Amino acid sequence: MNRKIFIRTAAALAAIPLSLAVSQSIAQTANVTLYGIVDVGVQHVTGVKGGSITQVASGIMEGSRWGLRGTEDMGNGYKTMFVLESRFEADTGGLSNRPVSGTQLPDRLTAGLPPAVQAALNSAVGSSLGVNLPGRLFDRQAYVGLVTPFGAILAGRQYTPAFEISNRFDAFANASAASPGQLLSIPAGIDIRESNSVLYRIELNGFYGTGYYAFGENTAGTKNGRLVGINGGYQTGKFGVGLGYNERTNSAGLKSLNSLIGGANFDTGFANLFAMYGIIKEPNGATAPELRAGLIGGGVPAALVDSSILPRFLQDARLYHFGARVPLGTGTLTVGYSQVDDRRATNADVTSYGAVYTYPMSKRTDLNVGVTQVNNNANAQVVGGGNGFLGGVSAFGGKDSTSFQLSLRHKF
Repeated sequence: MNRKIFIRTAAALAAIPLSLAVSQSIAQTANVTLYGIVDVGVQHVTGVKGGSITQVASGIMEGSRWGLRGTEDMGNGYKTMFVLESRFEADTGGLSNRPVSGTQLPDRLTAGLPPAVQAALNSAVGSSLGVNLPGRLFDRQAYVGLVTPFGAILAGRQYTPAFEISNRFDAFANASAASPGQLLSIPAGIDIRESNSVLYRIELNGFYGTGYYAFGENTAGTKNGRLVGINGGYQTGKFGVGLGYNERTNSAGLKSLNSLIGGANFDTGFANLFAMYGIIKEPNGATAPELRAGLIGGGVPAALVDSSILPRFLQDARLYHFGARVPLGTGTLTVGYSQVDDRRATNADVTSYGAVYTYPMSKRTDLNVGVTQVNNNANAQVVGGGNGFLGGVSAFGGKDSTSFQLSLRHKF
């Protein structure tokens, strides 16, 4: 018996070097990396219903996240790669969040409707305001792909072409309440990422381009619920230009949210200057079929839904943004001005201007201080948020909002 135990133990110990060798071999070829960002801070926001709010917030500069990415070199310029990226809320440990204004909708979406209809609309639409409410584990990104000498083909949940251009030419890179994207958040003016997508991407000598198709996966037809997009541009260390376009169809196959974003940047040496212009249109609501069915099913007359409710969610706007990143001391000062010109009858124009100073405390950790002023016209109600969360809706039309944000960001 003792001899058998000795033999088994010796065999198990002998297998350890082989297991280590196999693991090392896999690591050498697969190269899997754990990475992430923890961004949490304190913000004070004015202009919301009931008064000002001071809170701990996750994702002020960048959404807190952890992820896995890996590559395998197959030789001759070919390799496979994958990314799995999960958001988390560093203030609560959760996977999702809501705006500071909760489920409140802008008054222009409910004004003049019977109280019971307003309640139904707030229940149907207001309950959907937030980030990652379904609680997806890998909500930010999840894709696998093949990289070749002729470009990359990737499939999964990925950023859209128009959003990539907006992020590239936003002086704030979608960070803080001062980002122009905050003015297009409720309702969304640019689709940020989409599931079930396939894209082709190429980068060559400073030129880049992406073709994108997200399947609607609808039994009614391949056109229903899909999103297609394209972008392209040229970027050097000195300057860049780019253009991106997204076009979505709703579940009924009707053209809905489409976003055309163009931008440029130029590094003068003293400062890196940014400019961006966008055309946002939504001739048919992206979720109109589902909203219509829900309201009618809840007892709202179909005529009222079609004539007075659904048209309120359509969009026709122009986005303008100008900004600069200026090295200041050991840190960087970013300043910017943004405007949304609403072409609808409601004319809910809104502007914002802000400044953020980033001070590097170490190679991986920085401290960020920012202030943003949002000026709403009589029908606008924007409250600035952060990279990882929506700001929400101000107390009433024309109520301005100010955000003071302090963030500690650590990258690993």
